[in-house]
Amino acid sequence: MRVDFLLIGQGIAGTWLSYYLSKKGASIIVIDDAAQNAASRVAAGIINPVTGRRVVRTWMIEELLPFAASAYEQMGKELGITALLQKDIIDFFSAPDIKLAFEKRLQEGEGYLKKWDSPLLNDFFHVDFGWGMISPVYMAQLEDILPAWRLHLTANQQLAEEKFDPAQLFLHDGHISYRDIIAQKIIFCDGVAAANNPWFSKLPFALHKGEALILEIPDLPRENIYKKGLTLVPLKEKNYFWLGSNYLWEYKNDLPTEKFQNEARQKLNYWLKLPFRIMDHKAALRPANVERRPFVGIHPLHPSIGIFNGMGTKGCSLAPYFAKQFAEFLLSGEAILPEADINRFQKILSRT
Repeated sequence: MRVDFLLIGQGIAGTWLSYYLSKKGASIIVIDDAAQNAASRVAAGIINPVTGRRVVRTWMIEELLPFAASAYEQMGKELGITALLQKDIIDFFSAPDIKLAFEKRLQEGEGYLKKWDSPLLNDFFHVDFGWGMISPVYMAQLEDILPAWRLHLTANQQLAEEKFDPAQLFLHDGHISYRDIIAQKIIFCDGVAAANNPWFSKLPFALHKGEALILEIPDLPRENIYKKGLTLVPLKEKNYFWLGSNYLWEYKNDLPTEKFQNEARQKLNYWLKLPFRIMDHKAALRPANVERRPFVGIHPLHPSIGIFNGMGTKGCSLAPYFAKQFAEFLLSGEAILPEADINRFQKILSRT
């Protein structure tokens, strides 16, 4: 079988890159084994325009947010699903300095911050220092997007449901071969696996572990996301919420831990006035990196090997924008944004 591109991984990165390559007429095959503990299948899909205790705008959010809103809407129409919902964040201030930082940024004219005066929240939460609103905030509906795109790939004979075996990959002059597949290029969109990839392991990955609980909270309103250290996110299933997440830089494996469940339960008991029930506990490793900028591009020594990775917790906002840009680079030679292009690591990647 001959195709233009062989893509490894169908998380949010592989989904968007295969989407744009297909739309531009390229022939593709995606290899993915549907691991349930992959980061994209554990994440809540939040696209938040601000971040941190100082409530600053995330990188490139002015371009990323409207692009993501349009891209997810278009994908949803094509797949017959709702791919994106607006669920603004009610941000509960956990300390006086966080409240002051929020109010300072609000006074400075930060357009993504708003006052929120509803006293109804007192019926559901214990409130220490008040709250504010972050808006607009979106939720990519990963639990619908990933399987819907997978069905599309399957229907078009573009999916191989298997675990990628690096030993079966061979490089040739101007193309690669993998089992019975011959492709012009192979692009690794495989999340944390790329950190052990022999061609890209020298990139400054900073893998870390995150955990989340799936909760049943029957009486909690579902119009917004609630945040106080941990984040409560309404899920598609009635009365269900996603609670997460932590950032573990030292870990033994990618399995859920009793410590997180106990700490989360304790924090929730202090914050939430309503009864809740833990329905599930998930964990995954995130493919973040030291620079907090994506890894997009072609290996400097191997023109048939590329990568689309390194987005960490920002994958739902970064992936659509840079997938389109990468697809245009692959098919038309248009430039990749320098801050994302792996050419910034040319010296490191060129060391043999």
